[in-house]
Amino acid sequence: MTNKQEKNYTLPIIMMILLFGMISFVTNLAAPMGVVLKAQFNVSNFAGLLGNAANFIAYAVMGIPSGILLQRVGYKKTALIAISVGFLGVGIQYLSGYAGQDSAFIVYLAGAFVAGFSMCLLNTVVNPMLNTLGGSGNKGNQLIQVGGSFNSVMATLTPMIVGILIGDAAKARIADIFPFMYAAMAVFAIVFVVLWAVNIPEPHAEQSSEPLGKLMSGALKFRHFILGAFAIFVYVGVEVGTPGILNLFLVDPGIPKPLNTTTAGFVAGTYWFLMLIGRLVGASIGGKVSSKVMLSTASAVGLLLVLLAIFSSSSTEVSLPVLKSVDGITSFGLLEVPVNAAFLVLIGLCTSIMWGSIFNLAVEGLGKYLAAASGIFMVLVCGGGILPALQGWVADIAGYLPSYWVIFAGLIYLLFYALIGSKNVNKDVSVE
Repeated sequence: MTNKQEKNYTLPIIMMILLFGMISFVTNLAAPMGVVLKAQFNVSNFAGLLGNAANFIAYAVMGIPSGILLQRVGYKKTALIAISVGFLGVGIQYLSGYAGQDSAFIVYLAGAFVAGFSMCLLNTVVNPMLNTLGGSGNKGNQLIQVGGSFNSVMATLTPMIVGILIGDAAKARIADIFPFMYAAMAVFAIVFVVLWAVNIPEPHAEQSSEPLGKLMSGALKFRHFILGAFAIFVYVGVEVGTPGILNLFLVDPGIPKPLNTTTAGFVAGTYWFLMLIGRLVGASIGGKVSSKVMLSTASAVGLLLVLLAIFSSSSTEVSLPVLKSVDGITSFGLLEVPVNAAFLVLIGLCTSIMWGSIFNLAVEGLGKYLAAASGIFMVLVCGGGILPALQGWVADIAGYLPSYWVIFAGLIYLLFYALIGSKNVNKDVSVE
């Protein structure tokens, strides 16, 4: 009977793992698209990153409603709604390639905002749904780790693919990214059909007798949770802003040896690859090293790397093992890049373990308020759109490397949270 169940669920399990990748695929399209928007519409770095901002700000709008929807209609229907919205969002971005020059920018931003709704919904449903399909326990957790690893792989590939499609950054157009959008819509359509056709078990979470508003108010009584929620806001901004501005920096004609767009995308993709490596290492040592130690160490090392990147000379180059594109030929090997870029790429190792560490520290001791706290966390993911836009604005005024003082400030806060802010000083609050 068990073997039959596992066999029956193999196809939907594959579909859910694909959705893990799609979250990264669509989300990480927004930052390298800044290169396209700057070229096609001749806008500033700040405006170029508005698509990324629109994608993440959708989390602020949809974070809590997504949890309510999940509770009311179940996992399968929520997933189907999320997939439909994702198809629509990418479709609107696709249509922006056909819109007139005066309206295309606004159409693209609208598509990014709608796609952000989908990504928020998918983030809410894919983890528990894949865990259920795996039968919970160790098998369910194993499948979630597989999904997370595939998510990191797609995060690595996305800026690389965009770089290949763009070619010459100065001539980049939204239409250049059409193959990427075709693939995204095709995956959404296939997954929708498969999930619609198969029967999927619905987990029956214990319903709380208290209203959501009261539970959220209860979570907000804990200082370490409030500071932790803001830490999530800061962390996602640091995670997205670091490689996003790096991509723009590497193609800037103002640096001694700018890279072509394809190679710059590969270098930025290396950041995400190091995040995958860091997550694997973090998973292996997580049972022995506390979240506090992991977050404080990662923040401190990240601060050092940012300082080295800001104060190093862009004319100094180092060899970085990376995929590269030279004269239209793509190969793997050592690439000479500004030393600043090498330091910034290494930050991927630091950011890789931060989400889990912050989450664990922030929800410690929350008891019955945990579910409501998770919804608040999803809202604060919008930092991934707001902080990179702020960094882009600083880059417009002061330059790309000085803009990393925004990242430095974010890491200072994360170090403060790890060492001081994460202490639960409200143990007198009842959580039963």
